[in-house]
Amino acid sequence: MATQPTSAAVDFFARQSSARGTSTKLVTLFLLAVLAIIAVVDLVVYLASTKGPPGYTLTWVIVATAVTLLIIVGGTLSKMVTLRAGGAAVAQSVGAVPVDPTTTDPQLRRLINVVEEMSIASGVPMPRLFVLEREQSINAFAAGYTPADAAITVTAGALQRLNRDELQGVIGHEFSHVLNGDMRLNVRLIGLLAGILLLGLIGLRVLAFGGGRSRDSKGNPILFAAIAFLVLGFVGQFFAGLIQAAVSRQREWLADASSVQFTRQTSGLVGALKKIAGVPGGSALRDTAAERQVNHMLFGEGKRSFSQLYATHPPLLERIQALEPGFQPEELKQLRQEYHGAPPDGMAEDAQRGFAAAAPAQPAASPQQVTVAPEQISARVGTFGPDDLARGAAISAQIPDALRQLAGQPSTASDLVLALMLDADAEVRTRQVAMAGAGAGELYEQVANLPELLRLPLIGIALPSVVARPPQQVQGFVTLADQLAQADGTYSLFEYCAVRLIGCYLRDSLDPARRSAPGRVDVGKVQQAGLTLLAAISAAGNPDPAAAAHAFGAGAARLMPGVSLPAFDPPPSVFALDGGWQPLDALEPQHKRALVEAMVAAVSDDGVLTVAEAELLRTACALLHCPLPAMIA
Repeated sequence: MATQPTSAAVDFFARQSSARGTSTKLVTLFLLAVLAIIAVVDLVVYLASTKGPPGYTLTWVIVATAVTLLIIVGGTLSKMVTLRAGGAAVAQSVGAVPVDPTTTDPQLRRLINVVEEMSIASGVPMPRLFVLEREQSINAFAAGYTPADAAITVTAGALQRLNRDELQGVIGHEFSHVLNGDMRLNVRLIGLLAGILLLGLIGLRVLAFGGGRSRDSKGNPILFAAIAFLVLGFVGQFFAGLIQAAVSRQREWLADASSVQFTRQTSGLVGALKKIAGVPGGSALRDTAAERQVNHMLFGEGKRSFSQLYATHPPLLERIQALEPGFQPEELKQLRQEYHGAPPDGMAEDAQRGFAAAAPAQPAASPQQVTVAPEQISARVGTFGPDDLARGAAISAQIPDALRQLAGQPSTASDLVLALMLDADAEVRTRQVAMAGAGAGELYEQVANLPELLRLPLIGIALPSVVARPPQQVQGFVTLADQLAQADGTYSLFEYCAVRLIGCYLRDSLDPARRSAPGRVDVGKVQQAGLTLLAAISAAGNPDPAAAAHAFGAGAARLMPGVSLPAFDPPPSVFALDGGWQPLDALEPQHKRALVEAMVAAVSDDGVLTVAEAELLRTACALLHCPLPAMIA
């Protein structure tokens, strides 16, 4: 029975909380697989050595166990070290090539536009994009530890066969994995499986380079060892398939549900699934090594499973019927007949529908005030809806192409971000240019009149190109951005958060594995850091001390209900927050939800949420790794 995807299935904090349990399940399955492989090895060695002298059998069993463990653990650790670089390393390890952000290729530009709109809508920086150029099937995957190092890879077949709505449905599915922390689990799974599968790989290599030599009637020990490793490889592959299926299938249902929630239409996602069902090759990858490594993280099954026990994805028919309940099994045959002689052309379908390449530019909205509830805002963390997506498309369309080109090039992206931070006062700007360099100064005129609404989105587009520079330059960039912000002698809370947000993104990118683990800290252990943050936010949104104190009380009561709290004491400067971000980011997900709701209660205590307060709340949430869509146009 198909599970109908619904928006209710998506809850960022619940998914973050469940990640720890899933990780425990993954490690348990891995250990069981290792024990089973060792048991097989020991049994074979025992049977082969029983005719030896006393103690001979035990010695060989111990040696075989140690060698097997060494190979598996060594293979796992080696792979995990390789993957610490993040999503780009995963994409490149399977042969994907990076997409040039400045490309004029229409298929790639359409991909960039779709991803950019979702990035702006969800409040996360632009993921890096890759293409599997030799794969003509329809597939995609997202890899990485955090949104800062996320990489989305699509096959050439997906670019060719899917129209824009269908591509948007697939990318929405992958964005769910980016936002909900599935990527970290997927990358860890690649590392764990590498050690298990290494046994079979060793057997193949030994057989290829040494197994055929010196064959005689007494047998060839090299050949015997190669065959033994191959058998162990099949055992490892058996367990690897079980582990992949066990940890990924339900998450694929939830990703389908998220894609529907993001776009509020099923036609795009179901259209992509139907094309997979109809086109020759479907979603299967030709590169078997790539398929074995990333099958559990693909949009569609990377190979045909002979049993549902090993399927990493729900059955294709069930996924289609969950989105289109009236779909009948016999229609799959009709799809195969339709697409066999005339494979679909996604770009041609877009042209027939008169689809515009990008949403028409809209004038920037006037400042608004809206009424919000804490639970309403916390429910929007780590997700977005059609209104957010439309807003993201409109914002994306307003960014001048010239600036987008500058943001996409490592040689100019850093100067562009620094130019956005230059002061309007000529004297202050002269000092800033002396620190930032002439490149930033030359770009100032191009960004001077850019609406505030577009500044942070443009920075989000540029940051992946900033990170492409050498690590030493990236570290210096954060320091320089901080110095530019302080050059005029003032440092607003929003300016502070924006600079710290850039630093947080760059640190996540440089060491994604270490900074991606869900927190475990109870809010009571970081109470002072939380209260300091609430006091700063309350003071920034309320010039009147009495109103600020009331807002602080509302937020503090939400964060620490039933606890006697200290009087309102605003921090002397925004730098008092520096010591609090790391402990607050380490909060257990449900406690982090309480902190987000406490911040909302503080900023909306006067009954409304202004544009400035909304953007301040978004940047604070981003520093806590709780991506929040724009709440005000």
